[in-house]
Amino acid sequence: MATQQTPVAAEKDAAGPQSRPEDPRLIVTRTSPRGLVTAALRRMRGGELGPAPVVVGLIVICAVFQLLHERFLSPQNLSNLTVQVAAVGLMTTGVIMVLLLGEIDLSIGSVAGASAAITAVLAVRYGLPEWIAIAAAVLAGLGIGLIHGTIFAKVGVPAFVVTLAGLLGWQGVQLQLLGGDGTINVSDSGAIAALTQTYFVPAVGWFIGVVAVAAFALITFTGERRRAAAGLQAKSLGEQAVRTALLAVPVFGAIAVLNQFKGVPLAFLIFVGFVVAFDLMLRRSRYGRMVFAVGGGAEAARRAGINVDLIRISVFGLASMLSALGGVILVSRSFSASLDTAAGEELMMAIAAAVIGGTSLFGGRGNAYSALLGGLVLGAITSGLYLLQMGTPVRYMITAIVLLIAVVLDAVSRRSRKAHARGG
Repeated sequence: MATQQTPVAAEKDAAGPQSRPEDPRLIVTRTSPRGLVTAALRRMRGGELGPAPVVVGLIVICAVFQLLHERFLSPQNLSNLTVQVAAVGLMTTGVIMVLLLGEIDLSIGSVAGASAAITAVLAVRYGLPEWIAIAAAVLAGLGIGLIHGTIFAKVGVPAFVVTLAGLLGWQGVQLQLLGGDGTINVSDSGAIAALTQTYFVPAVGWFIGVVAVAAFALITFTGERRRAAAGLQAKSLGEQAVRTALLAVPVFGAIAVLNQFKGVPLAFLIFVGFVVAFDLMLRRSRYGRMVFAVGGGAEAARRAGINVDLIRISVFGLASMLSALGGVILVSRSFSASLDTAAGEELMMAIAAAVIGGTSLFGGRGNAYSALLGGLVLGAITSGLYLLQMGTPVRYMITAIVLLIAVVLDAVSRRSRKAHARGG
């Protein structure tokens, strides 16, 4: 039986899809500058602050310290800052993975210290090639994390308790490996030292920057083409070009500054490389989506067919692996493994950097770039206070204030998102 269209429906069909009202549920309803500004305001009202507070805070911190000391933004100081944040930044990346599950890992500092001791013992006492010692330490970190994750996921012991035991236990392993002397010196010209002593010549630095920006542009273009082919809202070429330019400015600017000293440091490049790799894994892989799903609600994820235990075990394994690599970087910086390696503030700084960078303590929200942003914020504070010859107590107090502000913003934005959802 044929159906007849009403005059109103016929007029709508004749007018075509261009005249149909836009769906108000869409965050971005048009890709014009006005539409992007409107979308940004809607996100802010809904509690989606993104990295904006961290970026603004970092700019303010740099401006203040530059006014107080003219050498803060010098190429040498900025280069030292990038190397300084690499070790804790890698540990922070692992912390972010655990926080996305809504859990906490208190053992990362001890794991880094034990891995540092393993590296030095194998390379110096047993005379193994340094790259084998590095690989063994990283694999040991992975194994430690898998043990923690298995006890947490399969036995049911809370992650806080498991990793607290790990904090004490692996610190004991570190002390046992280092022996009575408490310090093992490594070569200042081997593979271990090269991790923090290698700087790329300007041409290589520029090549790396061009490749990074071009890869971002290609990935963005390919992703938007797929969205358009699937009938979804896609960014225009103009918006893609603007986003690429926004990435190119800090990348090329940083390379230009670092090339004025020694070049792009290998340690910082390793850190950024892991951040980018983990960000792509979290945002564009099935595994990453499952991590967010488990962090958003473990029971709901389990009912959706996700192996929650496997995700939890793997995340703790990756977190400890990154902590182990951070421990190796610490050995590279000081040319030694000692009782003080990762035995002090590294744990608290890694957790603080993750939260300051924008990762939620409540699970299910955050990204790998939080490690980079949070690490730069804490590194800038440390570097600035060092130039001003202020002691550790002042740095701890300022870091505590910045951390508290970040947690307050997280709690407020979380409450705003809930209120926005109820209002919608």
